[in-house]
Amino acid sequence: MNDTSIFKSWVPNWAIIIILFVCLLHSMILLGVYTSNVTYAASFLDIEPEDLQFAMCVTYGTLLATILIEGRFSSFFPTKNYLMMVYSLIGITIVSSAYITNFAVFLLMRVAEGILMALPVITIRQLLIERFHSKNAIIIGFSFYYGSLLLSTPFIMNIAVWFLDHYDWKYMLYVSGMLQVLNVFLILVTFKGHRITKKIPLYQIDWMSYFLILTSILCGAYFFVYAEKKYWFESSQMVLMLMISLITGGLFIFKELLVKRPSFNFEVFKYANLRIGFLLFFLFYISRATLSLCHGAMYSIWNWDPSRVAGVQYINGFGNVIGLILGAIFLMKSMSTKYIFMIGFSLIAVFHFWFTFLFVPDVSLSDIIIPYVLQGIGVGLLFVPLILFTTSSVPANMAVSSGIVGVSGRFWGSTIGFCIMQNAVVFLNKKHFLKLSQFVTDSSAETQETLAKTSQSFMAKGYSLDESNTLALKKVFSTVAKQSTLLTNMEIYTIVGYGLVVLIILIALNQHLRQTVDLVKSRIWIG
Repeated sequence: MNDTSIFKSWVPNWAIIIILFVCLLHSMILLGVYTSNVTYAASFLDIEPEDLQFAMCVTYGTLLATILIEGRFSSFFPTKNYLMMVYSLIGITIVSSAYITNFAVFLLMRVAEGILMALPVITIRQLLIERFHSKNAIIIGFSFYYGSLLLSTPFIMNIAVWFLDHYDWKYMLYVSGMLQVLNVFLILVTFKGHRITKKIPLYQIDWMSYFLILTSILCGAYFFVYAEKKYWFESSQMVLMLMISLITGGLFIFKELLVKRPSFNFEVFKYANLRIGFLLFFLFYISRATLSLCHGAMYSIWNWDPSRVAGVQYINGFGNVIGLILGAIFLMKSMSTKYIFMIGFSLIAVFHFWFTFLFVPDVSLSDIIIPYVLQGIGVGLLFVPLILFTTSSVPANMAVSSGIVGVSGRFWGSTIGFCIMQNAVVFLNKKHFLKLSQFVTDSSAETQETLAKTSQSFMAKGYSLDESNTLALKKVFSTVAKQSTLLTNMEIYTIVGYGLVVLIILIALNQHLRQTVDLVKSRIWIG
């Protein structure tokens, strides 16, 4: 792809880079606009939090599948018209979703958003990469871009909290849609109208492979998101979803291995770095999933209001910025990726061990700030090196396939990470609650004393004796439930911490990790 004449002559290079970055950040809005405030979005649509998690998987999973065929669309249309059309549709889709309350229709909209997220990615990314002419410029540019995606959650969450305090939630979607108008305007003003690639007919799109892999991804995501709620294999629906996912996934692999020009080149798995990168991405996202337990404790245990929780996430974001800067410096200094990975995962392990002792009934912000920042540094330090390590380890002609592997690691890591945390929390909470409830008995003097004091406090507020006794009992069991949650979080964080220690040892012993990332070998990455 040659972009030397796609931009109008009066547009300076620095302005082109900014414009392309702005156009890429639309994915930050589409991924974060609903997940930024799960409780409110779920209540607005009258659905459960699991449903919203599945909706996010639908968007990301559709994006993953659409990357396979995106190149056909971008090659068929002139670049300027193609991008303006896509961003216009994104804006219409976002605004339209403000008026949807039916969950089935909402899921269809999320499929459309996933497709629209994927369509401009490769074109814009390649145009951006070709603006950089040195290794350091590539590292800095992509650290900024991926850092923006990494910081999207606290950024959009704080915007969401502000909107909910001052306006109706729909206005946030209106603003998100209007930002796409800005993209259309920038492209209209700065792009020329000619095409930059050879025109490829749309009938050459491998629709069969697309629908097979999309079905496999969505059914697999449905299985992992709802498995705990529907009691795993006791549900015929779960069995059916898993069977469909495995069958369609198997047919996709079989078809791609047989055809002469596959949509996905399975030859990429011959490269050890890519296989290792996929596994590390998968484990990285599972270890990140524990942060939701920390935020849950802020809401339900420490009783912090949403605005405070949103503000606290900026502290973690500050750690992400530090980690991204360190990661960029290490890459520019050609530090061994093995050492970068060991440092990053070590910081996340320290966070888990440290936070194990912070799951108590009440903490102050000063207590959590250091481990909270360390987690952010570890995540920021790992993110860009992992992406570049995974996708730059294969020849340039397999770049799209290697990028899909990287996205797959992040998608399945986050989806299965949600499933693991969900099941672990339910199982351990039940275990600890039953164990602690054994001490709440009539024969326990401490229990009776606590019930008497609590009942008297309710009677002092004007409740009757029976009402006071009932409320006192509820409060005691509420305390037991909170203690069970704290013990559950401690146990999960300890297990994940030890798991990360094992991973660090395996990384140290691994002989396939190359010394540095070869940024020149592959000049395209999918994020």
